[in-house]
Amino acid sequence: MINELINMNGYGIYVWSAFIFTLLNFILLYAVIKIQYAKEKKKFITKFGSLTSEKASFAKSQSINREILSNISNI
Repeated sequence: MINELINMNGYGIYVWSAFIFTLLNFILLYAVIKIQYAKEKKKFITKFGSLTSEKASFAKSQSINREILSNISNI
């Protein structure tokens, strides 16, 4: 029964290799995104981690930041 599942009437090598290839690509994509997220988070904290209230209010007053903040609050 297990051999039939693995062999799949002679197509098993193609099916399982495609499955493994896809799984490895998903794992690789996840790892790359996680590394990029960590880098961007570190850059963000370095740049904006210690905002004073004066700088924060100035950032909120800029039009592009207001647009971003309004889109976030709608989610």
